[in-house]
Amino acid sequence: MKFIIYKYKNSYQIDMSFYNFNRNKKYVIIYLYLYNRGKRMKKEIYAKLNELQIKYKVLEHNEVFTADEFYSVTKDMPGHHCKNLFLKNSNKSQNYLVVVKHDKSVDLKNIRTQIGSTRLSFDSPEKLYELMKVTPGSVNPFSIINDKNSEVEVLIDSDLLDGQNLNFHPAINTETFNISGDDFDKFLNNIKNKVIKVNI
Repeated sequence: MKFIIYKYKNSYQIDMSFYNFNRNKKYVIIYLYLYNRGKRMKKEIYAKLNELQIKYKVLEHNEVFTADEFYSVTKDMPGHHCKNLFLKNSNKSQNYLVVVKHDKSVDLKNIRTQIGSTRLSFDSPEKLYELMKVTPGSVNPFSIINDKNSEVEVLIDSDLLDGQNLNFHPAINTETFNISGDDFDKFLNNIKNKVIKVNI
């Protein structure tokens, strides 16, 4: 299936090339596709947490699209608030998911040196959706379960692993869940993707 992801009204949408609707109908069908996909992904994430006997608390809130908006609605939740960056190396042979505290600036050159990579840059929404089945604004470390071939390497800000609770959204931007640091470690130890601790 070929598709194009584009930004419309502050969120990323998927344009399925085989649809032949007029413009307004296309927006409706794309929105419904993403909404339903996000709901399914949320269920899959919570099912995985339940399978691993990971306890979590859920906060429902208005839609958020940036790390700052995410923090504004979840700042009263205990522990670290996180943001996620989807990167590629210079020859596009490797993708990385960086999980970092929401208020940190990320130096890609520094990360590149730590992991022994070529130049790092942001990869496309299309590649993100291909590998993890999420769109920008909805990516989180738990959507790594969609990476069936374990292609994406996960880079974790070492400051997130100090035992405090962590806050993430479950592939939709209207909910946030809170888990313990130990349970986050349990999840990371359960996935087949390579996990690397980095200093950011």
